[in-house]
Amino acid sequence: MNNEIKVVIVEDILEIRETLQALIGNHPGFHCAGAYTSAEGALAEIPYLKPDVVLMDINLPGINGVEAVRRLKADFTEMKFLICTVFEDDEKIFQAMKAGAGGYILKNNSPEKILDAIKDVYDGGAPMSALIAKKVINAFLENRSIHSTTKNTLLTEREMEVLELLSKGFHYKEVGYKLEVSIDTVRSHCRNIYEKLHVTNKVEAINIVFGKKLG
Repeated sequence: MNNEIKVVIVEDILEIRETLQALIGNHPGFHCAGAYTSAEGALAEIPYLKPDVVLMDINLPGINGVEAVRRLKADFTEMKFLICTVFEDDEKIFQAMKAGAGGYILKNNSPEKILDAIKDVYDGGAPMSALIAKKVINAFLENRSIHSTTKNTLLTEREMEVLELLSKGFHYKEVGYKLEVSIDTVRSHCRNIYEKLHVTNKVEAINIVFGKKLG
């Protein structure tokens, strides 16, 4: 149990919810701690369950997924949130990222991709398509200041190489291949980057380091 990723699902569609429960509950390394049909139910129970990752639907009845993430992230800063959505609605995804989500996954993705996304966000990554990543980064650039000295004062040369490849849309495995290191080494570099920059995901890290150079 100690090595399992503890996951809670918030999804109002029965078929999708049960499919995710079965996927997570039957796969080694993952544990489904609970599943809820509404944000209201999740908000009441998640503080007691303290999951590692919350799979959060955006379009929930009542309180939506973005607001639920915002409320939970305010009290549980270490908790990871992965948005589940049907369409790549960049505005809603951007709002979810601002609220504290670490990334998103499409509901129609393969079981393997869903599990990979859960592990990715658990390890501090930000699973999302290159197109959405660029849109989210550009949106952040319009709303946040640029810290131009960060590049030379905080990050090592290898950390900068990792972050630069991530900023171009490469995934962890691809970064590892290009730098000839393991995927675990890439994840370790990312954790160090996030800690140094006091951020929770790669979008914020890229924005701080590269700023408008990516625009």
